[in-house]
Amino acid sequence: MSISLWFCPDADLAPAVSATLAAHWLDEQERETASRFLFERDRRQYLVAHTLLRRVLAMETGIPEAEAVLRRSPYGRPHLQPPPGGLPRGGAALDFNLARTPGHTLVGVARGHRIGVDVEHLGRGAAALDSIVEGFPRAERDWIGAAPGGRARTRRAMRLWTLRQAYAKACAKACAQGAGPDPAEPPSTYTFTRADERGTFAFTVDGQGQGAKDRWCFLEFEPVPEMLAAVAVRIERPAGGPPAVHLRQGFPWARPTPRVLRLT
Repeated sequence: MSISLWFCPDADLAPAVSATLAAHWLDEQERETASRFLFERDRRQYLVAHTLLRRVLAMETGIPEAEAVLRRSPYGRPHLQPPPGGLPRGGAALDFNLARTPGHTLVGVARGHRIGVDVEHLGRGAAALDSIVEGFPRAERDWIGAAPGGRARTRRAMRLWTLRQAYAKACAKACAQGAGPDPAEPPSTYTFTRADERGTFAFTVDGQGQGAKDRWCFLEFEPVPEMLAAVAVRIERPAGGPPAVHLRQGFPWARPTPRVLRLT
């Protein structure tokens, strides 16, 4: 079973097309949210992101875009409400997550697992980075500080930021099919031990190593130059290792051949 990622630039969907799709696909709450943006660029990105999400969910489940019922838990995490007869294409329960950065949207979909995604530009200023890093655990701050400086330090800080964001979003409490809130949530302290170039060596929660039963897998990649993306998946690791990740780019009018990535 694979994890599906879709990375879409806003430019892949013309403004008139995104507005038309939104008028037909988005629900009343989504359209109201879009109408409240002060700046057109923000409204446009919201429309692209949410039409993208509904298109991806339609391809994954068989539920038409306009008929997908999206609910949001009291903790703010959206989920798909399955129709009375179950998902048309069957399969395990579906989880998804969405992340936006100016000009681009990333959607992650998983079956039977909890997923969180994040995507960020590398061009943050020094002051913003200092504010971000200040809240990291000591071990992570030391790893960032050990970088040669300048761009290398920025990259390390943003690698950790996107990964921590993806993990926190995957942990956010969610109501599944009306069964009440899931107890999963970010613990008070968690630390990532990163490889210098790419990958996670270790993951520690509240000072303890992660147990074998409830395991987390992670992924970081660059969908385009000067941009970092991260994925966190809570998964019971099968004997053959974690599932592959299928990354596709562009608005999904069709299902192009994916780039295959690996969780660690």
